Amino acid sequence: MKEKIWELRKEITIMKTMDIKPNFAWLANEYNLDYRTVKRYYEGYNGKPAHHNKKSKLLKFDEIIREKMALKGAKVSSLYFFLQEEYQYKGSYSSLTYYIRKNEIATPNKSRGTPRYETDMGEQLQFDWVESIKMINKYGEIFEFNVFSAELSYSRMHYFCYSITRTKEDVIRCLINTFKFFGGTVKELLTDNMSSIVIHEKNDFCDEFKAFLKDFNIDGKRCKVRKPNTKGKVEVRNKFMKWLIPYNYYFEKEEELVKVIDKIMNRVNTRINSTTNVKPIMLYQKEKEYLSPLPSNQIIENYLNLNIPVKVSNASLIYYKGSQYSVPPKYINKTLKIKVDINKLYIYHNTELVQTHNLSEQKINYNNLDYQKLLSLSMPYKGIDEIEKLSKKNLELFEINTKKEGNKNG
Repeated sequence: MKEKIWELRKEITIMKTMDIKPNFAWLANEYNLDYRTVKRYYEGYNGKPAHHNKKSKLLKFDEIIREKMALKGAKVSSLYFFLQEEYQYKGSYSSLTYYIRKNEIATPNKSRGTPRYETDMGEQLQFDWVESIKMINKYGEIFEFNVFSAELSYSRMHYFCYSITRTKEDVIRCLINTFKFFGGTVKELLTDNMSSIVIHEKNDFCDEFKAFLKDFNIDGKRCKVRKPNTKGKVEVRNKFMKWLIPYNYYFEKEEELVKVIDKIMNRVNTRINSTTNVKPIMLYQKEKEYLSPLPSNQIIENYLNLNIPVKVSNASLIYYKGSQYSVPPKYINKTLKIKVDINKLYIYHNTELVQTHNLSEQKINYNNLDYQKLLSLSMPYKGIDEIEKLSKKNLELFEINTKKEGNKNG
């Protein structure tokens, strides 16, 4: 529209200089404008003023904007996502950028572009880790984790997976979750020389990962050393993990982080991609027809039955599928592994079984002895009888509150 107006004004200037009487109807048709608009420009209208005296709608967010942009690594894009999700901000990204620049709050970093390597539909999936992310909740507790990042090279459809550790078992588990999310596999995988699945002395994938590739009928490739642009699509998407930064001091529990990562994934997949100029979700609707079928459930389950790493919270709890389960307090802040078998949850420290739980929809599941030990640590001045009574009372309250919550949601 701006180019049309600029061309129209240029033509009007020429007409006035040559003393030619304009045909407003013809000009309106030529520039696809209302003839009254053309006439207004001919009579001296210069368009809307560049600046308005109206107060910015972002003023009410000024304190939040300054607070979040002060966080190390914060980007305007991450702030924009945060304001939309948590404060229902309806304004444009450009308005936010203008407000930040005008008020000298921060200047967006400019990044150099890198060439893209296009592939056919269903051909390739690129994956990598966004490593050692540290987040601090509203109580000052530090959460350190990684995000597995995978992208279909044609459609740019993306998948993020929260993970405490980055072992080869984690890579395989996250890839299987990726394929289940996409509804099929690809012909080849492209990654870097990640130490968990690559034996550098042999310059090759480890035997376990080779077996995985064979079972899933996929070729594995590694990008050239010091040539990360060959894996550029997924590298570009990793920057979206910076959208987590404004959530520092905002969230409470690990499960909230997992939900935010899912929100980011959804936004990445439903926003217009700067290279394709199409939303990834739209191209994916076409690409998914070219994905190869998953192997049998037996093969998938054999791989998923590997131990899953979990971090023990300060409350002596680990998180699994929306619920939390207790372990002895001596494992607080340690990374344990869990194994699921039918309706049982087994929790290990190395090869030692430290706790067993029945899988439950209840949000918090404390073993009575674990809870008593936790209370003893926080209340060393209380006797055994007092600890047992307090433990029984609190666990009963947990159960009552869970039932109330369930009835409310039902």
